[in-house]
Amino acid sequence: MATTPAPAAAKSEAPPPRSILRDTAFLRLWAGTTASGLATWALPFVLGLAVLHRDLGAAGLGLVLAARTAGFLLAVAVGGVLADRHSRRAVVLWSALAAAAAAPLLALGLDRSLLGLMTAAAALAGAGQGACRPAFQALTAETVDPERRQQANAAMTMAVRASTLAGPALTALLAAFLDVSTLLLGIGLLWLVAALVPGGGAAPAAEPPADTASPRRPSAFHAEFLDGIREARRHPWFLAGLAALVAVIALGYSATSVALPLVSRDRYGTEWVLAAAMTAYTVGALGGGLVTVRWRYRSQGWAAFAGLAAYGVAPLSLMLPVHPVVVVAAYAVAGIGIELFNVPWFTATQREVAPDKLARVSSLDFLVSYGLAPVGLALIAPAIERFGMTAVLAACAAACFLVPAAAALVPTARHFGPVPPKPPRSEK
Repeated sequence: MATTPAPAAAKSEAPPPRSILRDTAFLRLWAGTTASGLATWALPFVLGLAVLHRDLGAAGLGLVLAARTAGFLLAVAVGGVLADRHSRRAVVLWSALAAAAAAPLLALGLDRSLLGLMTAAAALAGAGQGACRPAFQALTAETVDPERRQQANAAMTMAVRASTLAGPALTALLAAFLDVSTLLLGIGLLWLVAALVPGGGAAPAAEPPADTASPRRPSAFHAEFLDGIREARRHPWFLAGLAALVAVIALGYSATSVALPLVSRDRYGTEWVLAAAMTAYTVGALGGGLVTVRWRYRSQGWAAFAGLAAYGVAPLSLMLPVHPVVVVAAYAVAGIGIELFNVPWFTATQREVAPDKLARVSSLDFLVSYGLAPVGLALIAPAIERFGMTAVLAACAAACFLVPAAAALVPTARHFGPVPPKPPRSEK
C-alpha cells in the first residue's frame, strides 16, 4: 500500500535543535571553560587574602597583579595566532597547563617571601589565561553546530557570572579552614581541569566563501596576526562593536569602579550600597544570559548595542542624589544589558568570521577590550580630582549611550552580519 506524501509545509519545517545541555562534547568544553574562568577570578581574590593575612604587602600585590595583566596581554595575541595555526585543543591544553604550573610557584614564593618568584609566576599565569581565551572561543565554534551556538555562549557566560556570584562566599568559607598557599594550589587544580577535561572539536562544517578565502598563511607571526586584523576589517559591525566596547569598558566601567566605593561611603555612609550594587550587577547579568538562551532578535545587532548602551544608567545613577535602591536597580539593568550584548556578539563572531582566522579575531577582541581597561582605571581618578566626580560621571554616561548608538548606524551592524536579502515580490 502506497503511503501518502507529507504536505510540503511539513517537509520544510526543521525540528528544533536539541538542548545544548545534552551534548557531552559541549559539557566537557563548558566544564573546562568554567574552571578556567573561576581560576582567573580567584587568583586576585586569594592574593588579596594574603594581604589581609600580612603574607604579602600592598605594593607586592600591585606588582604581582600587574605582571599577571602584562602576561595576559602579551599572550592573548600569541594564543590567537597559535590557535589558528595549530590545534585549538592543543593550545587550550598547553596554555592551561602553564597556568596550572604557575600556582605552586606562587605558593612557594609566598611561603618563602620571594616577590621576584611570585612576579614571574604571576606573569606565567597571566600568559596561560591569555593564550587560552581565543582558543576556547574558536573551540566552541568547532564543537557546537551553528544552530546551538547562542545557547552555548549563553551557558558559558552564565557559568562565569554564577562563579563570580558564589565564588567570594565559597573562597571565604575555604579560607576559614585552609591557608592561602593551599588555596593557590586549588587554583592550580582548576587549571588542570581546564587543561584535561575539554575534548577536541571537529573541523568547521562551513568553509569561507571562495572570494574571501585567504591564500596560504605566511609563516611569520606578525604577518599572521596582521592577517587576522585584515579579517576583522572585513566586518564593519565588528569594528563598530570594538569601539563601543572600548567606550563602555574604558570609560563607563572604569568610572563606576572608582566612583561606586566613594559614593557608597560619602553619600550613603554605608558599604551596603557597594555590595548590593555589585551583587545586583552579577544577578542582572545572569538574568540577561538566561534571556539569550531562547530569545532570537530580528535585528540582533541593534538589540545588542541597545543592551550595551544600558550600562550608561550605572554612572548616571551615581551622579544623581537618588535613593540607594535606584543605584542597585541601575546596576541590575546594566548587568542585564551587558549580556544582551555579549552573547549575540560572541555568536556572530563565530558565525561570520572565517573559521581559519576566528582565534586571531577573537584575540583582537580580548586584546582591545581588556587592554584598555587598565588605562581607563588609571585616568579616571586623576580626572575626578581635576574636573569633579559629577562631570566625569556625566561624560562617561554620555559615552556609554552615544558610542553604541553611533556604532548601530554602521553598515551591517543591524544584523551583526550581511544584510539578509529581501524576499522576491510576488507577481500579481
